[in-house]
Formats: sequence, C-alpha cells, structure tokens
Amino acid sequence: MTRAATGSRGHIGLILTLAALTGVAPMATDMYVPGLPELTRSLHASPTAVQLSMTGFLVGVVAGQLVLGPISDAVGRRRVLLAGAAAFAICSAACASAPTAELLNAARVGQGIAGAAGLVVSRAVITDLFGAVAAARKFSALAAITSAAPILAPMIGGAVLSVASWRMVFAVLTVLGLAQVAAVAVWVPESLAPSQRAASRPLAILRSMRQLLRRRALVCYAISLCFGGAAVYVYVAGSSFVFEGAYGFSSSSTSIVYGVNALGTMAGSALAGWLVTRIGTARLLVTGIGASLAAACSLVVLTVATGGSSVVTWACLFAMITAFGLYFPAVTAAAQELGRDAPGATSALLGGGQFLLGGAAAPLVGLFGTGGVLPMAVLTALCLTAATLSALAGRRSGPVT
Repeated sequence: MTRAATGSRGHIGLILTLAALTGVAPMATDMYVPGLPELTRSLHASPTAVQLSMTGFLVGVVAGQLVLGPISDAVGRRRVLLAGAAAFAICSAACASAPTAELLNAARVGQGIAGAAGLVVSRAVITDLFGAVAAARKFSALAAITSAAPILAPMIGGAVLSVASWRMVFAVLTVLGLAQVAAVAVWVPESLAPSQRAASRPLAILRSMRQLLRRRALVCYAISLCFGGAAVYVYVAGSSFVFEGAYGFSSSSTSIVYGVNALGTMAGSALAGWLVTRIGTARLLVTGIGASLAAACSLVVLTVATGGSSVVTWACLFAMITAFGLYFPAVTAAAQELGRDAPGATSALLGGGQFLLGGAAAPLVGLFGTGGVLPMAVLTALCLTAATLSALAGRRSGPVT
C-alpha cells in the first residue's frame, strides 16, 4: 500500500488541498443563498424553480459520490480529482452565464456531480496514504478545516453580492475550481498504485460494493454516520426558524450563533486528532456521538420542563455540535479502515448515504412545525439515538480499536 513519502510541508499542502476539495459543497450552496431573491428576479423565475437549483446540486453530489468513488478505485485518484475540479469550473461558468432557471438547474446538477469528486476521493486518498491512526488524525485535521466553510461561504457570498450580481458568485466558484485543478496537480500524488486498482467493469464495481455491504461493522458505522449527518442537517434547517421565529433573533444574530457553533465543531475535530492516539478510534467515536446525544436529549428535557430559552437552546446545540466534531472524523476513519481494500467505494457509501438521509431529514423540521424548538430538538435526538446505537453495534462487531 502506498504511504506518504513527502515531508511535513507536503502533508500540509495535501491536507489543505483535500480540505478545499471537501469544502466545495458548502461553498457552492451557502455562497449564493443570499442572492436567491435577486436571482429569482433576474431570471424571471418562480421561487420554487430557483430553489430547485439547490435540490439539483444535492442530487448531483449524492449521485456523483456513489459513481465516482468506485471509479477512483479502478482508474486512480488523481485522474478523478483533476477531471472533477475541471468539470466543476466548467459547470460553475455555465451557472454564471445561464439565461434561464432551467439551464441554471441543469448546470447545478453537473456542478454537484463534479464537486462530489473532491468529497468522495479525498477520503480515499487519506486512506491510501496513511495507516489507521495517522489517517484518523488527518481526517480530524480535514474536518477542523472544512468546518470553517459554513462560516466563510455566506461571508464571501455576501461580500461578492454587495458589489456585484449573483452571477459573480458563480464566477468566483469558477476561479475556485481552476485553483483546485492547480492544487491537485501540485500537491496530491497518485495514491493508488496500478497493481492495487480494482477492475473497471460495471459488474466488478457492483460486486465490490456488495462485498462492502456484507461487512457488519462497516455497515453499522456507515448507518451511524448517515443518522449523525441527518441530525446536523436537522439542526441547520431548524435553527434559523427557532432563533429568529421563536426567540426573535435578527438574521445577523442567527449568523453569529451558526458561526460560534461552527467554531465548536472545529475545536472538537481538532481535539479528536489529539485524543485518537490516546483512547483509540472506536472509543472516541462512541464517546463523541454519546455526548452529542446527551446534549440533544438535554435540550428536549429542558424545553419540556421549562419551555425553553435562547440561552439553554444555544448552549445545548453548541455542546451537541462540538461533540459531533469529536465523532465525525473518528467514525469516518473507522469505516474507511474497515473498507481499506476499496477506499473509494467505502467513501461513496459514507458520503452518498450521509447526503441522501440528511436531505430527506431536513424538511421534516418544517413538516412537524417551526414555531418552537421542540420539533427540531426531538428530531435531532431521534437521529442521534439511531447514530449512537449503530455506532455501538459497529464497535461490538468490528476490529477497529
């Protein structure tokens, strides 16, 4: 198996490049959200038609991960990353010049598929280059850096929209895609030797995925990650309604809440890199998801008992999302280690499932009500309960320590 042979400077360049590739999804969504009203007017489209551009991107991300992950096991990592980054730039340019909402939505699907290459292959590259513990530390560093994307994306998007139209947001994403092509060419080695590549035939790829699905521990960790990710989607979808609708926060104040909580995720992910060498991956992921569940359950209990308050809600959500920062890199590392013989396909299962279940869970907040904190708190606690039970089942079933 190939191992990183570069020095610490090369490792830093590699991790920063992979972080940029991984952070492309939140950048490509959150950057243009502030410009949706202007976009609707500019294209003479309905809000529903414009909202489909978000849905189309997420569909592309899910489909792209499920397809490109196994393909990278067959043809190598660099080729997929370079093609994905180049296609992302092309699709972003198509979005910037789209004359109608229909063409914008089509370009956004392509943008999502292309962006999925960075998401799914980055995890496979780390698995290729590093052993179990070192990979867990790299996943922690990756998560700590990419946690900044939800903070930076709206700020960058707002700054661009203050001086230009929504089209300029996609022009910036085009430049980002071109920069990613250059960064991959310089910093990301081909981590999968030809002798280790899987067969590229469709049936062989499907067979590889089927073999992964027979590994109980890996499947348990993948399910855990999917439900954990769904909890985060519910939190993101519901928090603005809670803080602005129930507690009277302004949009700028709610942005501060998101920003502070994202810093908590960054801190948790950074701490995970230190803890994993001391308590092990399996114990760390169970501790992290258990603490996240405890915070969510505390929010439910305190809301029912006292009616809830902005301080209590914020404190519980901060604790929940910070503990999730401990869990996320650990469960990713554990699952990737169990699927080390097919890292791309394993990464596809993790990423595709996470986006798919998360996208399905987020609208449930609106379905069960947005007038208070309880629907969001209960849904989050339910998702984290499933994530915790799955993580415990995975720990009992697998050899990851």
